[in-house]
Amino acid sequence: MKKKELTTKQKNADKDLNIIILFTLIPLIIYLFFGNSIMNFAKTSDINIWLRFIPIILIQFGLAGLGSFSAVCYRKEKLKEYGLVKKNLFKTIILSLIVCIPSLIFLLVNNEIKSYFPLKGCFFTEMFLNAQCPTNLLGYLLIVLVWGFFEGFNYVVISKKINDRYISGNKWINYGAIVCGIICILIHGMIGFDLYTIFEAITTFIIIYGMLIIKEHTNNAWGCILIFLLFWNAI
Repeated sequence: MKKKELTTKQKNADKDLNIIILFTLIPLIIYLFFGNSIMNFAKTSDINIWLRFIPIILIQFGLAGLGSFSAVCYRKEKLKEYGLVKKNLFKTIILSLIVCIPSLIFLLVNNEIKSYFPLKGCFFTEMFLNAQCPTNLLGYLLIVLVWGFFEGFNYVVISKKINDRYISGNKWINYGAIVCGIICILIHGMIGFDLYTIFEAITTFIIIYGMLIIKEHTNNAWGCILIFLLFWNAI
């Protein structure tokens, strides 16, 4: 049986996915070998905050941003092609809030919500906010950019490239959203057979899969970014 020839769009998506994988593997390998040393250095309070912060932000951007951003730049694609538009913004925000509800309930049941602040999940957030101006402002803006914008945008790009490469014949099956949901679960180590881990993984998958399906439905990706800004890294 003759193998089906890939379209130009599929070939481009295939190449883009290889770019994303390559650029993500480099910081991942570095972190696997030097992660403990990097984190210990970052936590050394008597060293300048910027010297400690730079290695962390580079690793974070490398793992969740560099690959996808490189692919977008390589193709000279516009951000609006990935849903960074105003249209359907309100609808996207409302639907994005809904997919966060199961995770919120899970956290409440397990008494894990002690406080709320956007991007408090990055341990440098509190350090920068306690610093003097303009260090506090610049530091927090960089955290917003990398842990908020690029982490959410990264999933949008990966999902789109997967869907461009592997076209689903079923409108209810979104390969990109499924793969991104699984990737998120694996990255955050939600692997186990106890009830806590199972429900944590399920609620996480709902967020990632849900936000990407919403993006496909509304053609607006701001919900993906706002989830990481105002929910994922905030409680």
